[in-house]
This record gives sequence, structure tokens and C-alpha cells, in this order.
Amino acid sequence: MWQQEDCNASFATAKDPSGCRHDLFPWVEVSVGAGTNGLPQPNPFNTYTTGEGSTSMEFYNVQQGDVPYLTRLADTFTMSDNYHQAAMGGTGLNHIMLGFADAIWYSDGNGNALVPTAQQIEDPNAQAGTNNWYVEDGYGGFNSQTNMPYGGGSYSACADTKQPGVPAVVNYLQSLAKPINPNCDAGHYYLLNNYNPGYNADGSLAINDNNNFASFTIPPTSVKHIGDALMAANVSFKYYGDGWNLNLSDPNFLNPLDAYCNICNPFQYASDIMTNGTLRQEHIQDLANFYEDVKAGELPAVSIIKPSGFVDGHPASSKLDLFEGFTKKIIDTVQASPEWSSTAVFVTFDEGGGYYDSGYVQPLDFFGDGTRIPLIIVSPFTKGGHVNHSYADHVSLTKFIERNWGLTPLTARSRDNYPNPTTTKSNPYVPTNSPALDDLFDAFNFGGGQ
Repeated sequence: MWQQEDCNASFATAKDPSGCRHDLFPWVEVSVGAGTNGLPQPNPFNTYTTGEGSTSMEFYNVQQGDVPYLTRLADTFTMSDNYHQAAMGGTGLNHIMLGFADAIWYSDGNGNALVPTAQQIEDPNAQAGTNNWYVEDGYGGFNSQTNMPYGGGSYSACADTKQPGVPAVVNYLQSLAKPINPNCDAGHYYLLNNYNPGYNADGSLAINDNNNFASFTIPPTSVKHIGDALMAANVSFKYYGDGWNLNLSDPNFLNPLDAYCNICNPFQYASDIMTNGTLRQEHIQDLANFYEDVKAGELPAVSIIKPSGFVDGHPASSKLDLFEGFTKKIIDTVQASPEWSSTAVFVTFDEGGGYYDSGYVQPLDFFGDGTRIPLIIVSPFTKGGHVNHSYADHVSLTKFIERNWGLTPLTARSRDNYPNPTTTKSNPYVPTNSPALDDLFDAFNFGGGQ
């Protein structure tokens, strides 16, 4: 995604001080696609080989009736046209950013940083004789003939500019008119993309599994997450994962009906939640429990709801109208309950999936920000069909929770320490006090109606 955005300080203007031209989306898709997993480039190789070129330019025309339900929500409530995925990475890292307001790293599971194996280290340099076929990158694969895992580079020691791929990003950040701190601690290998969380749903260590994916599992983390802050303040919360109950008995995803998203659950990476059966059962439940909790009037103060792969709208496994139906049922359920009068529902996507977008991207650190994605805020306090321009990403949801319940930032280095943006009237999209992230309170009217 850094390549797709094509950021260079020499391209910077007053309107776009990041200098990101957003002009290499199709080129990256056809030249490397979702990643190489360390495999050699196919022969013959051409612009159709990755099968992803046209996907990056997919377009939904709401004026002609596409995505009618999400359009109706945007027309009725409030949407943002300056909301972003929090990282230049995939689903896993963006959910980690939501839960931790930061990236997490390879460790011994007890807070001590370790060096991963060579095949797990990201190397986005081009293989010899290729244009853009990365040396080591991807999610990891398994060779059934050799019975061995292969590829899957996804960790980066981004504090070390001698590491592959690091200089290009760090030098860019440092060359900006207002240099940006990469925010990488020495000796830490940060996860950049999608690895399985350290625990299975039942609390067992995923790294000990005898399956094809154990080699591509990030060890458990002790980094403080938003659940820790909520528990310390006695604020109730739950993560409702669609398909969680099935995955409890099917941790290796052998059942074709098991479309639970394990990399989407930020608490499944965390030792304190996953090793405590009581906390695990209290705070991680199936989607069915959400509907039961609403009916019983027991909805927690903070709910995170994640659809399964069947209904999440992802083009690899689902369709956008299925995600619309999933969202509509949740919102209809809440609107029909007494909870509605004091509820805000944030509807968004975890990441852009490689799709082109022209919106301003604010450099925050080595990990992003990422491209602009949709956000619709459905609440009695956001009625009116407004468009909010304040710069935000997934950590803005964390900041909203913290402000609403009087919590402090998670750690000294997490992004929820960033201030709310200040802007000029001539350009409300670009923070003048960058790096800055909105807490989204300015999208609401708590003063008695609009």
C-alpha cells in the first residue's frame, strides 16, 4: 500500500502536504497482487497473472442505486469523508490498531522482544530478474508435498534502517516539511499484515497447534489494549464475533461453514483476556449473544461486532449487499430497543482491500495511515445527513471510547495520545497540527437536536 500511495515529499503541496499521488494502485495489483509468500514469480508472468488488476478500480455508484441501505444511512445520519484505515496493511493489523491504538510485535509472550525466523521477516525488495515481485511477503503458505510451511514475511524491525524495505518509508517520513517519527522501538519486529492471533478461541496457544498455520502466528502480547482500560474503569464491553461458537470447536477451520474471523478480534491476541476463562467468556461472545443481550436489556456500554466472512462484504468471500443486510439487522434491532436513545453505531470497514482512493492520507508513523474508507455514524445525535470532514482513522474510535468514559491513552507511545486536528477553513481535511486524529465528538450534536 505504501507503493500504491506513491508518497514523496517532492510531490507535496499546500493542499496535500503528504505528497501522496495515489497513482500506483492498478500497477501494484498487476505486478505483485496480495503478496508473494516468498515464492518465485510464475512463468510466464503477465498483467493478468495476479488476477487482481481490475479489482483495484472497482466503483460503486450510489447515484444509480448501488449500496442503497448504506446510502440511506448516510443520507439520514452522519458520514465522514475523511476517515481512514489505520495502517498500510491488511485486516489483522487494522484490527490490532483498533484494539491497541498501536502495532504489536514478535515476543516471547511475556513482554520481551525476540527475532522471528527469516521467512517471517518482510522483504519488499524485488526478486532478481523481476520488476516488483517481493522477496518475502504475504500471509504464509503450506507445501503439502514437502509437509513444510513456506514464505509469509510480515514482521519488520522498522527502527533499523538497514532492514529490507525500511529506508524507503523512514526516509520519506523524515523528508517531510514536518518530519514524522516512525515510532518503532529498537529490537522490535512489528507485525505488518495478517498473522493468526496467539490464541485459539478456547484459550489454547495457537503456536502449539499441529496445523498448517502455526508458523504464521504472532505470539501472545502483553501490550495494553482498550479492554484493559475499560475493565479498570468498570465499563462493560463485549466483542461479538459472528461464528465464534463454531470456531470454539473448530480452531483449525476444518468446517467449511466456519467463517469466523480470528485475525479480526483484537482481544484474541492478548494474554490477559485469553488465559482467563472468566474474562474470555464475559467479553468475547457470538453474534447470537448480541441479539439476546439487546432483548434482555443487557447490552454492554461498548460493543464491537464483526461479521463472518460470509457477510462481511469482502470480495473474496462475500458481497456488499450481504454486509448491508447484516448491518441493517443490527441497527434495526438497536433502534427498536430502549437502548437506542443513548446509542451510537459506527459502521465502517477494516481496510480498503487494495481499492483505489484519492483521499488525503496523513503520515502518522511507519505503519500508516492508510487509505480513506467509509464511516457512517448512526445515532439519535447524528441525524440530518451531515458530512464530517475531520481527519480520523480506527484509533479515533478508541479515542471516542476514552473521551466518553474519561479514560487516558493506553500507553505512552500509542496513537490515542495524538491531539484532535486543527484545520483551516480553506482545507478542513488536512490537520495543521499533524500528526493528529479526531475523537469524532464533533460529528455529534449532544445539545438537544439538529
